[in-house]
Amino acid sequence: MDQKKQTVENDLGTLAEDARALMAATADVAGGKVREARERLSTALDGGRRIFGRAQAKAVEAVKATDDALHEHPYEAIGIAFAVGALIGFLAARQCSRNGD
Repeated sequence: MDQKKQTVENDLGTLAEDARALMAATADVAGGKVREARERLSTALDGGRRIFGRAQAKAVEAVKATDDALHEHPYEAIGIAFAVGALIGFLAARQCSRNGD
């Protein structure tokens, strides 16, 4: 999971850097359409940065809440994990027996 998170962060960082480089390269280009496109790109970058920040904050909150819940109720968590695993195992065994495996 950390590998995927790091990959996404790297990709978003690269995209933002490329967008900033494009904005810098077109800074001296005159024209209404170029100026308008630069403004839209700047707005999109700011919006993306805010959305990413909120998503990251929510993910951190969810992880902390899960960690707290597991520490407060460790035996219940183990029981739920066991029950879910047993259910998945039962369904998988049932499916295998239907297929003749």
